[in-house]
Amino acid sequence: MEFKELKLEIFIPESHLPVLRSVLQSVGAGRLGNYDSCLACSKVVGSWRPLRGSHPYLGTEGEVSEAEEIKVEVNIRAGDLERTLNAVYEAHPYEEPLVNVIPILNRKKAQR
Repeated sequence: MEFKELKLEIFIPESHLPVLRSVLQSVGAGRLGNYDSCLACSKVVGSWRPLRGSHPYLGTEGEVSEAEEIKVEVNIRAGDLERTLNAVYEAHPYEEPLVNVIPILNRKKAQR
């Protein structure tokens, strides 16, 4: 089965949410029928340990860090994946952004 839609989960500092929202809108992410900019945001706590040679946005090499982040969920067309990922990575402050790509199956709501 070929999936035509994907969901991205993007973890980002809350301070960078407006920039990410703008970037997603500019590449057509979050389009749902006659709506655009459709996304969901949840507060989460992220955990990581920068290893030797890393250049962390937050944290210290060798030490486990925790911080509040925002998980942004947005649907995209599968054909827009590379363009969308490039835009997200360009706008993201982390050296290694966490972006999950999940295939989804959506059916349109029946006409009434």
